[in-house]
Amino acid sequence: MDILKQRFQEVATTVGQEVKDFLKLNGDRKIDEVVVSQVFGGMRGIKSMLWETSQLDPEEGIRFRGYSIPKLRELLPKWKGGKEPMPEGLFWLMLTGEIPTQEQVEWLTAEWRRRENLPQQTINVLEALSPETHPMTQFVIGIMSMQPDSLFAAKYAEGMSKSDYWSYTYEDAMNLIARLPLLAAYIYRRSFGQGKHIAADPNLDWSGNYAHMLGYDQPDFKSYMRLYLTIHADHEGGNASAHTVHLVGSTLSDPYLSFAGGMNSLAGPLHGLANQEVIKWIFGMIDEIGTMDPTEAQIADYIHNTLEAGQVIPGYGHAVLRQPDPRFIAQKVFAEEYLHESAIVKIVWQLFDIVPGILQELGKVKNPWPNVDAHSGAILVHYGLKDYNYYTVMFGVSRALGVLAAQCWSRALGLPLERPKSLSFASIKKMIQ
Repeated sequence: MDILKQRFQEVATTVGQEVKDFLKLNGDRKIDEVVVSQVFGGMRGIKSMLWETSQLDPEEGIRFRGYSIPKLRELLPKWKGGKEPMPEGLFWLMLTGEIPTQEQVEWLTAEWRRRENLPQQTINVLEALSPETHPMTQFVIGIMSMQPDSLFAAKYAEGMSKSDYWSYTYEDAMNLIARLPLLAAYIYRRSFGQGKHIAADPNLDWSGNYAHMLGYDQPDFKSYMRLYLTIHADHEGGNASAHTVHLVGSTLSDPYLSFAGGMNSLAGPLHGLANQEVIKWIFGMIDEIGTMDPTEAQIADYIHNTLEAGQVIPGYGHAVLRQPDPRFIAQKVFAEEYLHESAIVKIVWQLFDIVPGILQELGKVKNPWPNVDAHSGAILVHYGLKDYNYYTVMFGVSRALGVLAAQCWSRALGLPLERPKSLSFASIKKMIQ
């Protein structure tokens, strides 16, 4: 048993017993109430999921195992003198609740490198698709094509004990996470790189190797990829992609099937696809105004025109947050160090100064502040990755860390099939009367 798997087993066994004892004493206690608007409004805010890896606070933003993003940037191990945290360290933290050592993170980098391979069956399936197929469609199909390699599915078919569910879920999660940069880079190069693929570099970390295989070897871009893949990794369990992985996984579907389901959720315009909508909107503004150096008045006019057309300002507003998204701020801090002369990045900063005031004045949203999607596209464009149809795939590679760590916990704690009760409109009216 590898060192991370052993540590996870130790932690999960202790927590699992604590959960059993807690439920015996408190299982009948009420912790939340549901109102009619929540039933009709997408179950917004109903407290009904156990999710160990992260929690979203309306004021402070995302916390991974209690650690804020600024704290993670300080505490998580870095790659060979770099300044940004390695996603390997965040995965260790989400599984165990412990900040890993540099040695432990280097072990995990090597372990994912040992497990990384893109099966020939996956290459064959992808090559049967048109390169014009949306990258997220290719991504989901690629994930599904790897499902025959699921150890969980194979062992379940043989009749394994429930006590072993977590073990083979862990193995699938580790294999899938190791493979995702290869899959995602293969899709990018076949759709946007004339099919000229770039071999993995065994001397790089998980994020740096992904950047390398995409074709972007600038040291600061690799550093940005470490930050990007860390801050997009999880956003508690209620967001659509995480909830989908949890729901599918609760049926005991293996991690490949579960993760593919979550990526179909991520591909929606109201979720992960929003990152490409932001940069499309900015490109549209630049084209209409006719300059990469717009004035505040020009930007304000374009914002008003967008709103008057019945459209939203993409990248602004969030279902939970009531402050600027710390993930936006982390990227802004990065850009201020490396990209302070970038024209496209300066436009993002102008929007940050202008959009919230207009939205507050018009009362359009409860939270007028930027979310994570408002900044990432501009940074990628600056480095030359202008193919915004691909951006959600990058989001998906990162999100695997959180949702698969959470699935290991779901199996270790023996969480049951998710089955909420539904109501008809007539029955709700009767209850109210």
